[in-house]
Amino acid sequence: MSVAQPSKKTRAAACESEGTRMTAAANSFHRALRTCAVAFLPLSMAACGWLPLKAPPLPPSAPTPERWQAPLPHNGTLTDLTQWWQQLGDPLLVELITAAQEVSPTTASARARIAQARATRVQAGAALLPGLDAVASASRGFNQQVGRLATMGQVAVQASWEIDLFGGNAATRDAAQARYEGAQADWHDARVSVAAEVANLYFSLRNCERLLAVSRFDARSRAESMRLTDLMTRAGFQAPGTLALARASSAEGAVRVTQQRALCDIDIKGLVALASLDEARLREKLAEVPASMGRPPNYSINSLPASLLEQRPDIFSAERELLAARAEIGAADAQRYPRLSLNGTVGSTYIRVNGVGDNISNWSIGPVSLSLPLFDGGTRSAQVDAAEARYDAAAVAYRAKARQAVREVEEALVQLQSTSDRNEDALIATQGYRESYNAFEARYKNGLANLIELEDARRLALNSEIALVTLQRERMAAWVALYRAAGGGWTQSSTGPRFETSSTPAAVPKP
Repeated sequence: MSVAQPSKKTRAAACESEGTRMTAAANSFHRALRTCAVAFLPLSMAACGWLPLKAPPLPPSAPTPERWQAPLPHNGTLTDLTQWWQQLGDPLLVELITAAQEVSPTTASARARIAQARATRVQAGAALLPGLDAVASASRGFNQQVGRLATMGQVAVQASWEIDLFGGNAATRDAAQARYEGAQADWHDARVSVAAEVANLYFSLRNCERLLAVSRFDARSRAESMRLTDLMTRAGFQAPGTLALARASSAEGAVRVTQQRALCDIDIKGLVALASLDEARLREKLAEVPASMGRPPNYSINSLPASLLEQRPDIFSAERELLAARAEIGAADAQRYPRLSLNGTVGSTYIRVNGVGDNISNWSIGPVSLSLPLFDGGTRSAQVDAAEARYDAAAVAYRAKARQAVREVEEALVQLQSTSDRNEDALIATQGYRESYNAFEARYKNGLANLIELEDARRLALNSEIALVTLQRERMAAWVALYRAAGGGWTQSSTGPRFETSSTPAAVPKP
């Protein structure tokens, strides 16, 4: 038995008719959906009014003094912290910081956390919107309605929407937004930490090179004294014990040079690991730049701690975590009250029997479901209590972070003031001991002083020069600590990881 196939015009007309029916069904579905939403709007507004939701507490104020107790360096002169490292006039330091920030696993992890927080924020925001799913199915079997075998196919769009009556989903979204902003601040805090680590190691290397130069000069002086002592011993003007003392002193100077050179090599290898640079190329660049410690920039923070707290990304991140914990209290509290959800479907069903097919369009609104918690054994109340406990922990952490920020700034300022006060006396001591040594050396060469007096003068001069170099290293370390304590030039108005950093901008992540 043959079945006549429909012509192209017939199929086209059928498709057009089906499209018209689908459009009409979709329009009816949308009108019904809007009608239901309007019908339940008074319920949601009323529920928000007569059900007493738990109001999360306000964030605590950070404990900050009215002014810094330590004296401000340079009489409180302010400069642009964002140009911190360029002010030292050492392009190699800027290059090393930039390279280290690009390859640092710390900044890479912070960048990944930004992406995770951003995805969580999008997910939380999507819970406030209706969801749409496309469904398609096909089957063949005995159909009771037509009493024979039939082929059926269905295509539908299903909508579901949980109406946020009490703001639980909105609170979850706010918490995710706060954590996203905190992750952005953590990214910059990671860059500041890397910059401070590289700078400290770089200054340590420069300090080591200066100490190596002092050790080499001292070793040459000891070797010259040994040579003169050997000549005088051969001529019978010095005892053999004096020559032995001179040789021991010369060997001690050589040992100090070897030890200092090893310490410098260790610092170089540390910079190679941080910046992921070729060691030979780094040594060439270090040789091109004089081994000077530079001078700290003419910078001081504001006298008001509030401005400092705005500059620190870790404080900003702690504050955002506090706000997120506050929002989660409302989200947990909303779970104790009724939940309203609305569903709907619009689609088309195709059925074919004995070669003859037909399309049936359909749509539906519902079910509209209202879920009212009756008994859960205290689960939801426990969730609220847990959210409040997390908020209390976040508040404690926030206050502690603020106190730590004040402490770090105060300590850095004290250290700066101390190194500044000691610098002039250290210069006088170094100059005096050096002149004394030169006088004893001249007298020894003329046979007017013994070797023991010369070695005592040499020891005092060497120790004073080492102390002066170390003091300059301490001052640079204090400036790096202040840079770290002040947040690296970060301001709360900065958005995302696209900050103007304190060094040449590195590769900007795309969160």
